[in-house]
Amino acid sequence: MSPSKFKSRKFVSVDPSKCTGCGICEYACTLEKGEKAWNPIRSRIRVVRMTPLFNFALACRFCEDAKCVDACPEDALMQSEETGILMVNDKKCMGCDWCIQACPHGGITLHPDTGKVIACDLCEGEPNCVEFCPEEALDLVTTDEDAEKRFNTALEKLPEATDKITETVKTKNWKPLLNEAEDRSMRVTEKLEALNKKASINKDKKNTKE
Repeated sequence: MSPSKFKSRKFVSVDPSKCTGCGICEYACTLEKGEKAWNPIRSRIRVVRMTPLFNFALACRFCEDAKCVDACPEDALMQSEETGILMVNDKKCMGCDWCIQACPHGGITLHPDTGKVIACDLCEGEPNCVEFCPEEALDLVTTDEDAEKRFNTALEKLPEATDKITETVKTKNWKPLLNEAEDRSMRVTEKLEALNKKASINKDKKNTKE
């Protein structure tokens, strides 16, 4: 594996075998970025719900050969030489979406209100989405190979998970699934409470400074 051209490239990666598609990562992102109202399309990480057994989230990978940067006709996109994090010049960005079409990972989008490009910026190194994922499905990785390995491993687990669901339906032994769902609900509730508490503290700090 050749060394990265960025000194400290890291990006958010998902383990689809753990992701439930709950969307808390999107909520956490919009809160961190100070959006006035929560809306998944304002988030810099996007949840894709394929089936009950296979969900995942997409965010910018800070590619070393960033096709979005090359595709921009206005030269509105640049990358940090240290991390590869995408930087957007809002004055130049025309919202043409060429960068979105060029991205092979679905990691870049347009803000619904401004019409300008938005992408993950890692929240200064401590992404809210990773911190508040109730299933610990999100993590920081350093290479595309690491990210693809997580996807491939999850795909390999799909037949076993499908068989488990099929057997449950046949035997009508719902208790294990109900217990699992209850535990998951508790984790979601705990993360939401912690997230809202953090958002409230940050809001108070901001009001105090003003």
